[in-house]
Amino acid sequence: MAKSRFSRRDLLKGSAAIAAGSVVVQPGAGKFVRPAQAQVGAPAPAPEAITTALIEAAKKEGKVAFYTAMDLQLAERFGRTFEQKFPGIAVRVERSGAERVFQRIDQEYQSNIRAVDVVNTADQAHCIIWKRNGWLAPYLPEEVAKHFDKAYYDPNALHVTTRVLVSPFGYNTRLVKAEEAPKSFADLLDPKWAGKMVKAHPAYSGTIMNATFQTARELGWEYFEKLAKQRVMQVQSATDTPKKISLGERAVMIDGAGYLVIQAKEKGEPVEIVYPSEGTPLATSPSALFKGAPNPNAGRLFYNWLHGLEAQQILVDFARQYSPHSLTKEKPGVRKLADIKLMKEDPEGVEKMAEEVKARYSKIFGV
Repeated sequence: MAKSRFSRRDLLKGSAAIAAGSVVVQPGAGKFVRPAQAQVGAPAPAPEAITTALIEAAKKEGKVAFYTAMDLQLAERFGRTFEQKFPGIAVRVERSGAERVFQRIDQEYQSNIRAVDVVNTADQAHCIIWKRNGWLAPYLPEEVAKHFDKAYYDPNALHVTTRVLVSPFGYNTRLVKAEEAPKSFADLLDPKWAGKMVKAHPAYSGTIMNATFQTARELGWEYFEKLAKQRVMQVQSATDTPKKISLGERAVMIDGAGYLVIQAKEKGEPVEIVYPSEGTPLATSPSALFKGAPNPNAGRLFYNWLHGLEAQQILVDFARQYSPHSLTKEKPGVRKLADIKLMKEDPEGVEKMAEEVKARYSKIFGV
């Protein structure tokens, strides 16, 4: 994928956009207008298709900055496909854990730097804060309005769920027999798993923040105090835990990116998924456009395409993740989301408790 370099001039241009108001193409016309300054509670704008006028305006900007918590391989696949479909527009991918992405945007905005056009996070709570701050631009892609359940997009059109993530158990089939694999959170407390498990950290990953919050809510922090006695290996990202079991460094994964376990299994690696009997943690992964985007038209085009059928089918076929788009076709080998017992996602609860979750977790596990 082609990589574009953003100069200081680009950053200053973006910083000025928040004050001056960036110009964007008005749907159905060749005119440029300032983006609507949506407030919480404002009605959603009319759905918009990808138009020739939008494409031409995006090409004049020539670049889009995409900050994301999705794994780098998928983000770059999206970037390359978009660049091939819309020549002349380079996608700059900035990938990190969701909590790090959130912190970076906050630091940039506090420093009056406007560098991000489109963001994808693995934590809905981030969108609650960005929306409250008035940082997001309203935009509703036509395919979202037509093919996404309303539960998957903000009523004010300030963010859209791009991916649906689950955080199951996983294990290495060379180290653990299927009949002996843990089937529940309670099973993980068996002394036979001491020193053989890996877990990611909620201070880095949005998926793991949600998984840890939901598990603590359902089982209590006392559960984690017992789990900590099992000498659990601690890693940063939800994408790290599947790698540890694939390599055989640990036998069991307590949480992490289930889709990476599926990918590894399909490549012939010795791994398997387990959906715990108490319920599997859930994290919907939203994307949003920023009001101060330095490239608002390229941002809209990328955001619109990202939630269309082409990109969403890539999510299913290449990444093995769940899509909210009703027209995507699932490949064999993945349990349907409706057939998995899921824990309930609570973005408002996470937003209120995130710092406490990080602090309590760090104290319990000493990390």
